[in-house]
Amino acid sequence: MTDAPHSFEVLPGADDSPVILHVPHSAREIPPAVREGLLLDDAALARELDLITDAHTAELAAAAAERASLTPWRFVNRLSRLVVDPERFPDEREEMLAVGMGAVYTRTTHLADLRPADTDPEPLIERYFRPYAQAMTDAVADRLAVAGRAVIIDVHSYPTAPLPYELHGEGPRPPICLGTDPFHTPPELLAAAREAFAACGETGLDSPFSGTYVPLEFYGTEPRVAALMIEIRRDTYMTEPGGPAGPGLTRLARALAALVDAASR
Repeated sequence: MTDAPHSFEVLPGADDSPVILHVPHSAREIPPAVREGLLLDDAALARELDLITDAHTAELAAAAAERASLTPWRFVNRLSRLVVDPERFPDEREEMLAVGMGAVYTRTTHLADLRPADTDPEPLIERYFRPYAQAMTDAVADRLAVAGRAVIIDVHSYPTAPLPYELHGEGPRPPICLGTDPFHTPPELLAAAREAFAACGETGLDSPFSGTYVPLEFYGTEPRVAALMIEIRRDTYMTEPGGPAGPGLTRLARALAALVDAASR
């Protein structure tokens, strides 16, 4: 099922798989009506997309799904996070509002103006954010109903050098960063991730990015929903910024497939 036009896509996995690979930041597409509201010229926008997009993560999730013993479900954002960022809180709870990067960004990675400061985010939240959140909620509810549990594995990447917008960019930047939640990340899932990605280099915890994505309907209340964020340092698999993927992508796909297999058991 899709949200017209091409906002997100739910790619079915095995009926009894509890795993959802969530890929929120891999796309560069911006609908023309949204593009009109951005202050950057085309060249500056292309540079910003290079920096802010988690390039090749949709391909990584697809390759891992193909390798996994039990095919996971995939929930893939088909629009750029410059349209809306589906992983932000849509209200004052979002700490990234401090740098103009709530659910609707008004600043760039280098803290330049992306949209006018007085932009009303509500039309974009209504058009894009809420349908995405509801569809992800439905996808998790479906896994709970059919498989008895849900495991959300968030697939992200991050630049080798910190960007000015990062609130916690001074910490370690290992090849693999695992983002956790005290309620939704069970020790066995974390241990499985460390084992699966051991061949990809050092694995760190909650630095430079932390937390996990869980739909608000289940957040902090439904213990059958497990979640883990995988943040991959971009120099391990691609040419930065925004360049082609290299052979590291295959190694990462094997690791992610191993994690999917462990989480499916």
